Amino acid sequence: MTPPTRPPEDLIQRRPEGLYCPAGDFHIDPWRPVARAIITHAHADHARPGHGAYLAQRDSEALLRARLGEDIAFQGLAYGEPLRLGAVTLSLHPAGHVLGSAQVRVEHRGEVWVVSGDYFASGAGDHNPTCAPFEPVRCHTFITECTFGLPIYRWAAQTAVIDEIRAWWAGCAAEGRHALLMGYSLGKAQHLLAGLATAQAPGPVWVHGAVARLNAAYQAGGVALPAAATVTAETDWKRQRGALVIAPPAVQGSAWARRLGPHRDAFASGWMRLRGARRRQGVDRGFVFSDHADWPGLLQAITATGAQRVIVTHGDEGALIRWLREQHGLQAETLATEFHDADTELPAVTATADPTGTAP
Repeated sequence: MTPPTRPPEDLIQRRPEGLYCPAGDFHIDPWRPVARAIITHAHADHARPGHGAYLAQRDSEALLRARLGEDIAFQGLAYGEPLRLGAVTLSLHPAGHVLGSAQVRVEHRGEVWVVSGDYFASGAGDHNPTCAPFEPVRCHTFITECTFGLPIYRWAAQTAVIDEIRAWWAGCAAEGRHALLMGYSLGKAQHLLAGLATAQAPGPVWVHGAVARLNAAYQAGGVALPAAATVTAETDWKRQRGALVIAPPAVQGSAWARRLGPHRDAFASGWMRLRGARRRQGVDRGFVFSDHADWPGLLQAITATGAQRVIVTHGDEGALIRWLREQHGLQAETLATEFHDADTELPAVTATADPTGTAP
């Protein structure tokens, strides 16, 4: 996009509370309590309790109320619906990450900034079937995540990964074991459920109570998910044969998991691209399955915005910034935030990149 006349200060700035737009007097995904918060999506590092008012994409209402309380002051916008706040026009656009995830577009006197939140764009051309697919938004300045901002992170087609998981599940069933598949309870679990609970499934599908609660929020947001029973203390696992149990990572090695009886466990995450992460997690199998952008997806998304200035937040910022400067001639810089990876519910894994992206 053609650069506008540069105003005396940035349209979106970092404040102690989080990202702030002075011209509109609002914060975006603030990490400390504020009067008005624009929320990109319902993951805990972006949607925190204690704000006076919440504005987000309307499909995320049930998720935000489930996580933050039914009594929050919530205002929902449709994708693309413009809203005047102070001296700026704001709109929300699909991010493809989880239900209701949105990029925040802010326009002021001809200058356009976009804050991506977390988003899913894959070099394989996939999209998450449980939410609206990512749509690039033209802008002058793009504030982007880069959770998987190294060339080694390249996702296979998700249908192929789902087939791998189904084959593993069938192998567990053939051994007389259940299959415990762990992934983040908001977003990842629903994505896995949508792909695996089909007529071709090797056995019944069960979910952890935390997953069931968020499944209900997805359904309230208009997403049709396959039926899955909820694990309770009364579940008789001896009567089950070859069940798949979808649960958050916190159950690994717990008394809850031991009650399943004989089982194998697996982890679904983009971090499973690294051998070290698979070993550290200590699971029988690791499946490379993420709802964040991979390296090609990041580059494609950034290029599609037409932005001449790119501000990179959480993730492997250094490699992406160097690439954007050296290969694309963009003004690229980093911005420290308190966002983190929600892909595994564990601290992010540090990788030593193979710049060719061919390392195993």
